[in-house]
Amino acid sequence: MTSKVGLDQRTVDIIKSTVPVLAEHGEAITKHFYQKMFKDHPELKNIFNQTHQKVGDQPKALADTVYAAAQHIDQLEKILPRVKEIAHKHRSLNVKPEHYPIVGEYLLIAIKDVLGENATDEIIEAWGEAYGIIADVFIQVEDGMYKETAMQEGGWTGFRNFSVMKKVKESDVITSFYLKPADGEAIPSYLPGQYLTIKAQIEGDNYDHLRQYSLSDAPGKDYYRISVKREDSLEEKPAGVVSTWLHQEVQEGDLLPVSAPAGDFHLDLSTKRPLVLMSGGVGFTPLLSMLNTVKENHPERDIYFIHAARNGSVHALKEEMVLGGHGKTMFIYENPNSNDLQEKAYDKGGYIDLEWLKRSVPHESEFYFCGPKGFMKAIYQSLRQWEVPESQIHFEFFGPKGSLEA
Repeated sequence: MTSKVGLDQRTVDIIKSTVPVLAEHGEAITKHFYQKMFKDHPELKNIFNQTHQKVGDQPKALADTVYAAAQHIDQLEKILPRVKEIAHKHRSLNVKPEHYPIVGEYLLIAIKDVLGENATDEIIEAWGEAYGIIADVFIQVEDGMYKETAMQEGGWTGFRNFSVMKKVKESDVITSFYLKPADGEAIPSYLPGQYLTIKAQIEGDNYDHLRQYSLSDAPGKDYYRISVKREDSLEEKPAGVVSTWLHQEVQEGDLLPVSAPAGDFHLDLSTKRPLVLMSGGVGFTPLLSMLNTVKENHPERDIYFIHAARNGSVHALKEEMVLGGHGKTMFIYENPNSNDLQEKAYDKGGYIDLEWLKRSVPHESEFYFCGPKGFMKAIYQSLRQWEVPESQIHFEFFGPKGSLEA
């Protein structure tokens, strides 16, 4: 994988010279790009998460990717991990090669509109060439993923109808949905930590809503399970359109279009190091899949499961998190309620901190974590401060990794 095919040194130099400009104006460019593209191609709203548009996550993530691509335009293999992460999402959303020319056209328009006269014809032409190379990389990687998915036993591409065989309220805010294929045929396995994409077709809405939810049980079953938090409105943040719909409208027996499991955040079963799984809130879902997989298939491995929640009323699937004899489970409640205090239902009040972590788990462990942005940032910085090697730190995070390090 190299970008030098089709790009001369002059073009590479022009692209690299725009890196400081992208660092300064990248987010403004990507916001303008989405606004203009959706205005002219509203059908793409069926693919892109409109909530991420409103809160700014999607423009930030795209700006970060464009910035990285510009930095490494002569060595795109350096951003291959990021490409694969995005390609998994694209495959799960059913992004196709024909979408890439549209994106390229509006990205160039946005660069020109935001930078004005500073975006010379030479710069626009160079970026047009570079985008073609970058798009080809994504298309090739995604093509391989589509083929691999279709070739799995029970595999499929696009969306397949699943029936909600069971709907279980797990806490005040989290509900699990057990999904079986409506056609009664086999379903493919998945790697613990991966996710499904649900297509929500909500009455009265002009567009589909696609949302990704981690699989919350071990693979190998004849069903898929997702555990969804109802996202209520908070200050300026709107309520979650799809999570609210799933909780309030979707019932047992209803059909949901689903794409095959995807995602590059998953458990590495090749190492025998102690395993530390740390979750905050509904971030437990991919980690519970990992935990159940190890309990069922590798009971000899040392496991530490740490879950942080506001209190017991919002703590879902608590019994499944208990390890028994071959590991240790620890619960951290930020604001324990009266029942929690009476039943001594937690191990620590407040938050996970580095000193407590050092006393509780081995340094030589493999660390996996997932949760809200503040939780992720605190855990990541604690592990780096503890000098845990990067190779032993694994997480799933939407957005620029730099925001965890800042």
